[in-house]
Amino acid sequence: MKRAVFLDRDGVINEVLTDRVKFVNKPKDFYFLPKVPEAIKTLNQHFDYVFVVTNQGGIGLGFMKETDLQKIHAYMIKELKKKGAVIHEVVYCPHKPKSGCACRKPNSKLIEDLGKKYNVDLAQSYMVGDTDTDIIAGKRAGTKGVFLGEQEPLADAVFSDLLSAAQWIIQDAIA
Repeated sequence: MKRAVFLDRDGVINEVLTDRVKFVNKPKDFYFLPKVPEAIKTLNQHFDYVFVVTNQGGIGLGFMKETDLQKIHAYMIKELKKKGAVIHEVVYCPHKPKSGCACRKPNSKLIEDLGKKYNVDLAQSYMVGDTDTDIIAGKRAGTKGVFLGEQEPLADAVFSDLLSAAQWIIQDAIA
């Protein structure tokens, strides 16, 4: 079976709620967080897949269209590829918060579906996020959880940025 790293998008890969951008509704609003391409490239060298799993309630709330989101993701993938980093697939929940759907994190459907599609051993995989809902979704799917931020008691590890998290994930996967 294969191994994967599942990444949340906003707050893990790109800026959100910063001085420069509040929400990412168009490609021009998309700014990588520091060292993200390097982190993803490093993960690509040690894992079969790197996926993005993101809640995008702005669609359900009417702040953007699905075609806009697809343009944002195409831009992200293209810019990462220029730096030698690969995202194998991006999946998202377009529903409003509290809509009760099965795909919105903290539910684990998006992760589990990718696991089945790509024959991923979820117990040998990792979910990286910046909210407890990301960590809960990963745990429900059977992955280890890595939190970006100050603290998260449910996480297996906590780091301030994706590159530090990636280095720990690689060491943990070897152990």
